[in-house]
Amino acid sequence: MRIGLDIMGGDYAPLEITLGALLAQPLLTEVRLVLIGSESAARKIITENQGNPANFDFVNSIDVIEMHEHPAKAFQQKPNSSISIGFHLLKEGKIDAFCSAGNTGAMLVGSMFSVKTIQGIMRPAISTLVPKEKGGYGLLLDVGVNADCKPENLQQFAMLGSLYAEHVCHIPNPKVALMSIGEEDEKGNVLTQAANQLLKNTSGINFVGNVEGRDLFNDKADVIVCDGFTGNIMLKLAESFYSLTTKRKLKDEYFDKFNFESYGGTPILGVNGTVMIAHGISNATAVKAMLVLTHEVVAAQLPQKIASAIASQVPQANQ
Repeated sequence: MRIGLDIMGGDYAPLEITLGALLAQPLLTEVRLVLIGSESAARKIITENQGNPANFDFVNSIDVIEMHEHPAKAFQQKPNSSISIGFHLLKEGKIDAFCSAGNTGAMLVGSMFSVKTIQGIMRPAISTLVPKEKGGYGLLLDVGVNADCKPENLQQFAMLGSLYAEHVCHIPNPKVALMSIGEEDEKGNVLTQAANQLLKNTSGINFVGNVEGRDLFNDKADVIVCDGFTGNIMLKLAESFYSLTTKRKLKDEYFDKFNFESYGGTPILGVNGTVMIAHGISNATAVKAMLVLTHEVVAAQLPQKIASAIASQVPQANQ
């Protein structure tokens, strides 16, 4: 297995990204990490931190897509950027996954125009792990890619999340729920009311109905579906819990799980390949966690399982 890592993406690149690769390398004995970016900088960082450059492969890049740049324009105008090169390698099958903490928009553009969405998928989605009060994690999606959704989008998000929960998070027959303002089927806005009816009749998922915001951290559902506008607000609110407990010097094992460093990144679900995005402020610990998770996603053959599941649902999804 070969995992490509954009060492130029992120607020603390290339230092923290390369150090993350150095931390992950001993844990990934069957993986060859391919560092994409300034080869000279990467080699220097590895050597200065008692690492061996021979344990990595390098693909030199002379350009970077900066965080402030327009994603689509930058992706097209900078073919020699680390992100563009990473997607080229992924498309050509020279790496099995591509990871970056760089420009999220450019990563989404690259996913859709390079490796492309899986046939039948209307829109890809991203998820976040949600710590459960009684242990373990659940999933919330979408958390930012799709601010405006149709009911059919939420139906597909449910399928994507269910497959991710089952094959990567190892949750058997995951319970799938729809985020709304009440548990009753008729509660919510036009979107959630229509999505509820679709999800009721979607085979291949264990739909348990609507949940409310207060159910995000309990065991009513393993996968919670919502539009990206709602999901992103909930994600940012949850992220604030760790920041608040840290500032108030409160040590709590449960709230420590809200530290994004513990899981590092998330896959873009619904594209023909394993593409992982990380927070722009990722440090070495977060990058290490992302690379370990990437290995699990590739090993689970998640894109292939999604393609198979969607193929069986296309007529229903397009009704």
